[in-house]
Amino acid sequence: MFFLQMSGFPGSGKSTLALEIANRTGAIVIDHDVTKTALLETPEGEGMDGKTSGSISYHIDWSIIESILSQGRSVIFDSPCLYEEIIKKGTDLARKYRASYKYVECYLDDFNVINQRLSNRERKISQIKEVKSFEGFKKTLKNSKKPDGQRYLVVDTSKGLDTYIHGVMWYLKE
Repeated sequence: MFFLQMSGFPGSGKSTLALEIANRTGAIVIDHDVTKTALLETPEGEGMDGKTSGSISYHIDWSIIESILSQGRSVIFDSPCLYEEIIKKGTDLARKYRASYKYVECYLDDFNVINQRLSNRERKISQIKEVKSFEGFKKTLKNSKKPDGQRYLVVDTSKGLDTYIHGVMWYLKE
């Protein structure tokens, strides 16, 4: 059993990779965008600010993740990893349920390709449609949180999924 924490800028390929891993392993994907969108679609969530909706939806995500891990099932958390608390919560839950903790960052350092991907996807209301600031993009890439003292994997998602999926699957089996 494993707990895989995805990481990467919106549009970098996290969901595509998470779904492929789930298809190959039977793991359950918890998609933060689905949770946050569901919250924003409620009468109470309508007009809710991003910080509040993010905080509440992460709380819901973690409750669902813990429930699935407690059932002995592998989980993939499809979410950007921008806060230390996300790493801590993920490693703590993995330890509690004796799951292998894994972390994969989808790295795509191309502002134009990211914006192209964002504009071409079917967007949920919680998702951004474009990146306006090049500086903000670079800052977010640089400040992605990673686990300390733990091996993790960074994949170049500017290339096709077939070029890195085997390496990811190998890493998950370690």
